[in-house]
Formats: sequence, structure tokens, C-alpha cells
Amino acid sequence: MTQLEIMGANAKKAARFLMTAGSKKDEALNAIASALRANSNTIIEANKIDIENGKKAGLTESLLDRLSLDEGRINGMADGVEQVAAFADPVGRVLDGRTLKNGLQIEKITVPMGVIGIIFEARPNVTSDAAALCLKAGSAVILRGGKEAINSNTAIAKIMCDAIEKAGLPRDCISLVTDTSRQSATELMQLSDYLDVLIPRGGAGLIKSVVENAKVPVIETGVGNCHVYVDKSADIDMAANIIYNAKTSRPSVCNAIETVLVHKDIAEKALPKIKAELDKKNVEIRGCDRTKAILGDSVVPATDNDYAMEFLDYILAVKVVDSLDEALDHIAKYSTGHSECIVTSDYASANKFTASVDSAAVYVNSSTRFTDGGEFGLGAEIGISTQKLHARGPMGLNELTSSKYIIRGNGQIR
Repeated sequence: MTQLEIMGANAKKAARFLMTAGSKKDEALNAIASALRANSNTIIEANKIDIENGKKAGLTESLLDRLSLDEGRINGMADGVEQVAAFADPVGRVLDGRTLKNGLQIEKITVPMGVIGIIFEARPNVTSDAAALCLKAGSAVILRGGKEAINSNTAIAKIMCDAIEKAGLPRDCISLVTDTSRQSATELMQLSDYLDVLIPRGGAGLIKSVVENAKVPVIETGVGNCHVYVDKSADIDMAANIIYNAKTSRPSVCNAIETVLVHKDIAEKALPKIKAELDKKNVEIRGCDRTKAILGDSVVPATDNDYAMEFLDYILAVKVVDSLDEALDHIAKYSTGHSECIVTSDYASANKFTASVDSAAVYVNSSTRFTDGGEFGLGAEIGISTQKLHARGPMGLNELTSSKYIIRGNGQIR
């Protein structure tokens, strides 16, 4: 057996224990939170190595921000684990129940997935977030982070495994793949004898690779080519404020916007105000000819690729459109199905937009940055699902469970 197969077999065994762990899961999660806080210096020292390596490798400022940990962020990670512990157990919920004419009593209940694999990039906080969610949902987890965060991830994983073992759970409930080669990623994608589902968290390249190479069922998450359409009836100040927040509050995350579409009737008034807000963060605008004509030479001419790009940076594609229908056509062509917004004062336009846009979250007069499990009141999330099967949108604890039927009888035969 390969090292990953051994890891998978051990995780499978741990998952069987978790099926009936009950309150021990919460004890383990609270132990993880305490251990993260108590060992924050160890994590920070490991993270410093990753940051230094990242700088040498030429990572952008936004990627370095994703990678960075300090005491505040580690406390945030611990708080997140405690919040997960405080949620109701998602396992064992009765989804449906009835008695048939023959007397058979049927219940449909939630059950753990089993073993969940998660492949992610340079965000070490995902290590604790994902482990906590999977543990609470009764599943063992195999984590495979990117090489950029390997030292941070290794430190966090060891701290968590030590904590759950002391709390009475098998340490194999949480596993970290320390081999960051492409070969280990490919092997994990094909670990069908042990993994029940695989969830990639990262950029378009990672998700495409997983979808194309995995033999394990995959839930796609994360890629966010998100749009704001400024309708001709929009409140311009509101539009500028929403766009500024959705682009600049944290440009490196999947619910940040990448493209703004502006109706031609409002463009000459709206674009200068929008640019004035974006200039506060020195956002580069890549625009169409009409955008450039209004805003001048500071606008970089946009290519078709720019409208398809998830920049994850202080860069924004802008296009002036002739109508709501043209905006809808543009979104249908370029959207990744994550989050889209219309800014409008027209009720009919809002309704047409929400009915026509095929994305996980569709907003009227609000920033796309709210597409988040915590913000939606769902608690922590494993990611934002951009597909339609099994789960769509923020994936919290309930979305990390499957279901089964329990049938009780008194001797019935068919």
C-alpha cells in the first residue's frame, strides 16, 4: 500500500468510530480550539517560514495576505472551531417519516459522508475550518494543502490531532498529506476505495484539474467571477459604495467582484463616481472602448480574457452595456455561477435579474461579499458550491451530510 492508501484506510476506520461519537465530537472540537490558542506561537513561527518562502517565490500581496497568520487570525480560527462545536449535531436529523399501508415505518435521516478529502491552496486557516466542520458532521477528513503553506498546515494539523486524541477520538479523524507534489494530489483525486467525496478549494486551475482527473465524486467550490450590473435606474452613490466594498474589502476571496457592467444611460454619471471610490485603493480598471472614452487614458483596454478572469487582486473589468438583456447575456457567458448583483430602483428589472441569473447567490442592491456561511447565518462553511448536485451556495454542516432510510417492520414480506 502507498502512504496515501494507508492514510485512507486509517481514515475509514476512524470514520466508523465517528458515526457514533455523539458529544465526544464537541469535546474534541473545544480541545482543538484551546490547543490552537495555547500553541499560537508555534503556528506563527511555522507561518513565518512559509511567508519568507512565499516572498522568495514572488507571491503577490493578496496571496501573501491569504497565507499570513498572526495571533488575531489564530484566535479567529479557534473561535470558528468553538462556533462549530456549539451548533446542533447535523447527524441523525429526521428529514422525512411515514407509515406505509403495510405497516412499515420509514424514516429518512442524515448520516455522515464517511471520509472527505479536501484539496486547497495557500490558506492555512482552511486546515482548522475544514477539519472542524468534517469532524462535527461525523466524517474523517484527509487534507492536502498547497506547498506555500506546508509548514503552517503541518503545525496546525499536529496540534489538532494531539488535541482530539487527548479528547478520546482517533487521531486519524484528521490527516494531512505532507507530500505537496503533483503526484500526491493526483493520487488523492483517485483514492476511490477510501474517499467518499472530494472538495477542492482554490483557483480555477486547481478546480479544473480536480474535476478532470478525479475518480472520486467531486463538489466544485470557490471560483468566483462575480459581477455587479448597474441598471439605468440605479442610485449611483449606492452603486459606487457596493462596488467599492465588493472589490476592495478583500480582493483575494471568491465572493469579491471581478466585473462591473454599467447601463449606457447612466454610464457618464456613474463611472466617474465608481472610479473615484476605486481610486482609494488604486484599483486598475480594464474597460471597453466606451469605458475608456468616459474615464480616459487611465483605463487599460479590456480583452475578452479579462472578462473571464478571476483576478483575486485590485483589478476590475468594466463594460458599458446597452440593456439589461445585454448584461444578462454577458453574465451567462462569463459567470462561474458564484454570486451576481444588480443595483437598481426598478422592481421589474430586479425580478428579471434574479429570475434569469443562474448562480448560487443573486443579489439586489447589496454587496456580493455576503456570500458566506457565517454571514448567511449558517455558521462556518467548507466552501461555496458552484454546482447544482447535492449542494449549492455556502456549504455548512448540513451540506456535509448524506442520508439513509431506516425501515422498521414486524415481519412484512413482499
